[in-house]
Amino acid sequence: MILTVTLNLALDVTYQVPGVDWDGVNRVTAVHRRAGGKGVNVARVLAALGHDVLVTGLAGGPTGRAVESDLRAAGLPAALHPIAGDSRTTLTVSDLPASGTTPPAEPTASGEPRPAPTGEPGAAGEARTALFNEPGPEVTADELAGFLRHFESLLDAADAVVLSGSLPRGVPADTYAALAAVAAGRGVPAIVDADGDPLRHAPKGRPAIVKPNAEELARAVPGGSPAEGAQALRGQGAQAVVVSMGAEGLLAVTGEGTFKARMPYTVQGNPTGAGDSLVAGLALGLVEAEPWPARLRRAAALGAAAVATPVAGDFDPDVYADIHPQIIIT
Repeated sequence: MILTVTLNLALDVTYQVPGVDWDGVNRVTAVHRRAGGKGVNVARVLAALGHDVLVTGLAGGPTGRAVESDLRAAGLPAALHPIAGDSRTTLTVSDLPASGTTPPAEPTASGEPRPAPTGEPGAAGEARTALFNEPGPEVTADELAGFLRHFESLLDAADAVVLSGSLPRGVPADTYAALAAVAAGRGVPAIVDADGDPLRHAPKGRPAIVKPNAEELARAVPGGSPAEGAQALRGQGAQAVVVSMGAEGLLAVTGEGTFKARMPYTVQGNPTGAGDSLVAGLALGLVEAEPWPARLRRAAALGAAAVATPVAGDFDPDVYADIHPQIIIT
């Protein structure tokens, strides 16, 4: 069983709009509402692949209850810890090109969005995706201490732990490092997918894998190449570092050597949540003790297949089947 931890759970709302008018009224053509947060997205992908999962995290207020209800409806097992504050809502707006325009700009197949194009939104028929993320509730010291005890109680049944996403207010930046260390002490490997200070602290917890993208890694370890930054995180305690590098694919710096996954082509669509599908692939490779080349190939293919779907936590099995054997590992 893979335990996914989402301390900043969310109700994800996705609007699909045929060309956003930022100065006027927009008619939304499709709306998706579902439980979200990076760990929830990871769990959805793992469950779709037939793997046992358990979702945990902090949930509170009407939004937290809506998240719990959606998890039940989706058949995702959950053991959430209650807090007093209201969980957050996130909004994704996909600005779709009008019919007959040029094809949408392609997010990279490795699951990371390209930099936004210049000019007006939707110009030249380009697909644009904007995310609006609330900061999340304020968490008290007592609530966090209660979650830590709850987390420890769940480790007995876990074969691996995924710690991912932002931290709500009141949660110290070294919390992922602390959780990873607790898991490691119980013989349960952890994957950390975070940004900013939580990423900088993460290696201290001896996680099995740290998964930044290139921009996150550059902020955490400025002044070097991705390989140098990954080596620096390994030197601080991470067993392996997997860097998603947009069009350049994936870079993995591990105790067994350095590997690179090169994508055969890019996939058009919505890159939101593609990194979470990539992490799901890494988690599967971890619990199944796959060699690194196979682990990276599956992770990169899942990230690409997620780009082809409109909402985070889904992936296109046809895209996955097509791209998986074409990924080149060096």
